[in-house]
Amino acid sequence: MACQNNLVVKQIIDLYDQISKLQSLKPSKNVDTLFGQLVSTCLPTDTNIDVTNLSEEVKDMRSNLIKLCGEAEGYLEQHFSTILGSLPEDQNPLDHLHTFPYYNNYLKLGKLEFDLLSQHSSHVPSKIAFVGSGPMPLTSIVLAKFHLPNTTFHNFDIDSHANTLASSLVSRDPDLSKRMIFHTTDVLNATEGLDEYDVVFLAALVGMDKESKVKAIEHLEKHMAPGAVLMLRSAHALRAFLYPIVDSSDLKGFQLLTIYHPTDDVVNSVVIARKLGGSSATGNGTRGCMFMPCNCSKVHAIMNNRGKKKNMIEEFSAIE
Repeated sequence: MACQNNLVVKQIIDLYDQISKLQSLKPSKNVDTLFGQLVSTCLPTDTNIDVTNLSEEVKDMRSNLIKLCGEAEGYLEQHFSTILGSLPEDQNPLDHLHTFPYYNNYLKLGKLEFDLLSQHSSHVPSKIAFVGSGPMPLTSIVLAKFHLPNTTFHNFDIDSHANTLASSLVSRDPDLSKRMIFHTTDVLNATEGLDEYDVVFLAALVGMDKESKVKAIEHLEKHMAPGAVLMLRSAHALRAFLYPIVDSSDLKGFQLLTIYHPTDDVVNSVVIARKLGGSSATGNGTRGCMFMPCNCSKVHAIMNNRGKKKNMIEEFSAIE
């Protein structure tokens, strides 16, 4: 197994060397091919690689690779959002989302996150914040279109151009144009209003290194309402070469409810936590989700009914 792991890591290093030498990470045949190979190499979950135990040199490579992946992902979303937003006025860009290469992955991830959120919530959230929504806010779109038809989504991004593109995507949709709101701000500058959301999503690419990720989480913990849900993306095994890992120790002030590690082509792990400091239900019954004890057998049933392989679920109690 050690030899196999060393071989896979060497393959990732070789791909990193090629990617890091590219003049541009914008979509092109070469860029698409290299990142496609990288994702395929990192998808297997049957390895016992712990990226925290790798050599310092490989750790540095991984940190740089995650940043390159984030940059390339941003360019890819910008490219397709621009194309879809430029369609003739009589066409709804949302009807053409399937042209985005990873749209099916977002459909699966959205369903997964909705199922998991449902395990810890007794009512439908009225307002959701998504921090780091980007030029193609697919998570918000998928949840709004297919799972939460009465919920308002507030999308936060530091990049005004990304918000302009994202807003253009939904502006022609009679439903989502009313339920998708965009805010251009650094989340660390957002203080007032964060306590109004039942659920806050933190995108995988917000905080590309441990320090900045923890800083964002600490800020949200300070300003979210007690009892509100924080949903994060993490990574497991080889997939941690693509995205940052969120550890339980990063979530001080939250009760960590579930970490779910998919074993299919959904790359991100899903982390669900609850802000401590309040009762399970809010006093006025209108803000925050009422949480129920995690029913892992029910979660397993939901996932297994899809015909997927057994996935990994972890449960935790409150973190002091």
